[in-house]
Amino acid sequence: MSNTTGKTVMEKTLLAMSLILSGMLLLIASAANASIPTEKVYNTGEQIEKPMIMSRFIEMSSARKVPNVSFKDTHGESIKLKQFKGKLVMVNLWATWCAPCIKEIPQMQHIRLVNADKDLVVLPLSIDEESEKVAPFLKRHGFADYQTWLDPDKSIDRVMPANVVPATYFFDGSGNLIGFLRGYLDWGDAEVQPYLEKLIAKYAHR
Repeated sequence: MSNTTGKTVMEKTLLAMSLILSGMLLLIASAANASIPTEKVYNTGEQIEKPMIMSRFIEMSSARKVPNVSFKDTHGESIKLKQFKGKLVMVNLWATWCAPCIKEIPQMQHIRLVNADKDLVVLPLSIDEESEKVAPFLKRHGFADYQTWLDPDKSIDRVMPANVVPATYFFDGSGNLIGFLRGYLDWGDAEVQPYLEKLIAKYAHR
């Protein structure tokens, strides 16, 4: 191997290592900026037994205090995260460019309808930067009646990481974070509803 070839290989190796290191630093920075709140409010006690479908759900050992951020829906109406006193709040992060998120929409709508008379609020939250395109997107895909809120500036990052969608976060009746599941889940599975009812019973009136 000539000196020139050796130098070329070395330069490529160094460049690759530099790119990998840069990527790792970006991931570390992202993790630092998007983390679970640390201020503990109360110990949640014995965890609810999870069915297999909910195996990836994390019921936190301590409820965490979060900022009372606000969002607007597609009609410009505002809500605050902590306005649902005495309700278990289920915040489902989604985006129009996320195929698994779209698959969860009818499932979230079903949960909302089934629990209409229970202390559960289903709060879909779009993190699309071009929020004006969300309503037309929903209408185009047959979800015109799907009520969602918008967060183009990712204010939700002050509450919980918005770097993975879909992701679903649960808040107790006082607006404290008590659990989460990041990634797609078949929320239509028969074992989901009984588990949600147990979460409602445990946390809606905390």
